[in-house]
Amino acid sequence: MNSISFSRVSVHVAVDGSDIPKTLLHDFSLELTERRIGVIGANGSGKSTLLRLINGLVEPTQGSVVVNGNNTVDAVRRVRGNVGFVFTDPLSQLVMPTGREDVELSLRRSIKNSTKRAARAETVLDRFGLLHLADQSIYELSGGERQLLALAAVLAVDPTVLVLDEPSTLLDLRNRELLRRTVAGLDQQVIMSTHDLDLALDMDRVLVVESGRIVFDGGAAEGVARYRALCATALPGARLGDVSR
Repeated sequence: MNSISFSRVSVHVAVDGSDIPKTLLHDFSLELTERRIGVIGANGSGKSTLLRLINGLVEPTQGSVVVNGNNTVDAVRRVRGNVGFVFTDPLSQLVMPTGREDVELSLRRSIKNSTKRAARAETVLDRFGLLHLADQSIYELSGGERQLLALAAVLAVDPTVLVLDEPSTLLDLRNRELLRRTVAGLDQQVIMSTHDLDLALDMDRVLVVESGRIVFDGGAAEGVARYRALCATALPGARLGDVSR
């Protein structure tokens, strides 16, 4: 079982022209062990910052983040060997002309032999139903195919934790459902931020982030209801009593 621990973590960033830093995440502590964890909240709430703490893309200003015993600052290379990260836009992640080349690039550090690396890439692409697209330009693929390809490239090295930052944002309904089924079948612990509340309802645990604070931590249905209530109170003319009707 994976263990991801946040201990008294906060994140502040400097703001041009101001002596007062901006707080992206306020002091919080968490222990994440569930198999499927969703993170929901408005744009700019701090969801992506929270996720990027997990593999060291963002360092805590205060406190510490530890993944399976490895501190994300002191042992970032080991952490990134355990944690795969999939970005919202797969084109920001796919760097090679074709899917085959991208998966092989992911495997370059772990498999030195080129023949074995090519064979492993074929196996990975076949697993995700992408082998027939392996040699097409990534720019000829649909959004869903690109997202699955980015996912395949990350999973090729067998991380124990998979972090997805709003992976369904650019997908149509068909490709969103394909992503949903694919994620559901993975062995890895999955931590996913999303605006898709149906995806959030699939999770074992949901965190709701609001203005840099974790305002809810619990079951999926309760978390989605809390987020809906927060959104309702933010609407023009809304009153607190309205959300209970």
